[in-house]
Amino acid sequence: MQNFTFYNPTKLIFGKGELEQLKTEVPNYGKKVLLVYGGGSIKRTGLYEKVTGLLQEIGAEVYELPGVEPNPRISTARKGVEICKREGIEFLLAVGGGSVIDCTKLIAAGAKYDGDPWDLVIKKAFAAEALPFGTVLTIAATGSEMNSGSVITNWETNEKYGWGSPVVFPRFSILDPVNTYTVPKDQTIYGIVDMMSHVLEHYFHLEENTDYQDRMCESLLITIMETAPKLLQDLENYDYRATILYAGTMALNGTLNMGYRGDWATHNLEHAVSAVYDIPHGGGLAILFPHWMEHNLKVKPERFKQLAVRVFGIDPEGKSDEQTGLEGIRKLREFWTSIGAPERLADYDINDSQIDLMADRAMANGEFGNFTKLNREHVLAIYKASL
Repeated sequence: MQNFTFYNPTKLIFGKGELEQLKTEVPNYGKKVLLVYGGGSIKRTGLYEKVTGLLQEIGAEVYELPGVEPNPRISTARKGVEICKREGIEFLLAVGGGSVIDCTKLIAAGAKYDGDPWDLVIKKAFAAEALPFGTVLTIAATGSEMNSGSVITNWETNEKYGWGSPVVFPRFSILDPVNTYTVPKDQTIYGIVDMMSHVLEHYFHLEENTDYQDRMCESLLITIMETAPKLLQDLENYDYRATILYAGTMALNGTLNMGYRGDWATHNLEHAVSAVYDIPHGGGLAILFPHWMEHNLKVKPERFKQLAVRVFGIDPEGKSDEQTGLEGIRKLREFWTSIGAPERLADYDINDSQIDLMADRAMANGEFGNFTKLNREHVLAIYKASL
């Protein structure tokens, strides 16, 4: 286990009816609020009216940035930055899922930066300060509500990159499972795959003596897999929604990976695909992750065996570590397929016509991955296996 420092300043406010806490939290940061949200679902569900009503009660001066995309775009973030600078915004409130929160993080940092906010994404500059912001989460998936990471797409150049800074932790995040009742079944599935992928990205590392961290990852995966099928049969069940909502937060708030660094190559592979084709992130991960696993099974087969035995219940008797690990990979694929996740890029009408462009985008910063390094040849092999 490596030395580590754990830091997470986000106040997590969880449970039914906790939206009222906006009246307590927002006044701590100012009166001029930029409300950031997506395509309008919060208006259809009535959440928009509730949020704006609470903000009116505390006398907030509210400005709005609607229309944040599922793969949030730099063009939208630029609009938000311009509003913040022009109107002297003091606080931002993201109401939505991970895409809305990711966009809000860049707006918050960009509002305190003199150049183009894209500079922060491509690491030409580092976000040293940001406006404070909070979140009202509506989708269980990314964990962005309690971390300092963000992913932004530049559609004009077909680039999609992750970035982050300690200054873009949300000050608070309100998680009411009731606000996830109206998430459609397909988006619920994508969220489940996304949070499981976050756990798996953590799990594949080369550090020794991470017994407790391993068990946390394994128990979270088991809990998600036990709950997901029940939730998908009963989308307005509070207990199931609560379990999955909390699981998504815990999968990527820094708790699981103290003392080691996970792989994260599959996320980079998927970002390159959705930068070119604009597919759902969770759908891309469901397709790519098992192929990344098969491609790297020989790197540390005992790691794959451990996952197969502890999470998927594979009997290792009379089998090599690789054979056991491969059975675990197949069980993962079977589970994702059983809940309705896509299996191949062809499910999104993706063929090999843009495979070189996807590889170019994936290799933009050179070889990547911490469990093992992927070069262009490896990337192409995984993409081809995923077609």
